[in-house]
Amino acid sequence: MNNSMRLLKSSRKYHKWLMAFVGLQFVIWSVSGAYMVYFDIDYIHGDTLVKNAQHKIEPQQVRFPLQTLLQQYPEARHIALEVLLDRVVYRFVLGDEKYIVDASSGEMLSPLSQDIAEQLAQAHYTGNGTISSVELLTGQAPFELNPAALPAWRVNFADMGAPAIYISARTGQLVGKRHDYWRLFDWMFRFHVMDYDDGDDIDNTLLLVFGLLSVLATLTGIVLIYFHVIRKPGNTSRSGKPSVRAAKDVAA
Repeated sequence: MNNSMRLLKSSRKYHKWLMAFVGLQFVIWSVSGAYMVYFDIDYIHGDTLVKNAQHKIEPQQVRFPLQTLLQQYPEARHIALEVLLDRVVYRFVLGDEKYIVDASSGEMLSPLSQDIAEQLAQAHYTGNGTISSVELLTGQAPFELNPAALPAWRVNFADMGAPAIYISARTGQLVGKRHDYWRLFDWMFRFHVMDYDDGDDIDNTLLLVFGLLSVLATLTGIVLIYFHVIRKPGNTSRSGKPSVRAAKDVAA
């Protein structure tokens, strides 16, 4: 057996086993990649679930002066004057916590009640679905919410894709918007990068190994194409006669 036939036989053998090993991951890469490309990324992020409202604050709405706020909370920092539903509020950080105070009366509004959280979620939501359930999250955050956003109210809507609006229980700010299409996208991304652990710290070792094996499978496939398509038995030389090399391959 000459070197060419040894190369052909080895390539056929290794290509078969390599494709049997990496073939399923090829399918996963194709399906997950197609899903991630098909959907608009802004839709996946949930940007279409909420309104981009702009609020104007009139000076007469602020009847609780900033100086008075600083007298009551001298350690307050990152103070911002913003709108919460139909009222103007101060948002600020005190120690490690965030607070909101009514800018008209000076009333401390943190933590927010469920009723206010529902009103805020409905004010943000662009869909027509009604609220199906409300949950206060204080301990462990779900995988779709940054733990730094806790405590937060999760307001679920009865609408296509099971959308959920997350409202900070400390500041009343929108801290998350999710739906089933995002949740599926998250799983597709994990499958695509071969993150089969917990999804927190991506280890690319497995991806690197499969990538190298895929390259090797491709190279052996190229060898098979060369022998079965370019140099297949019966190929003729430029003179129109069967080539001597092809004849030897057939004889072998």
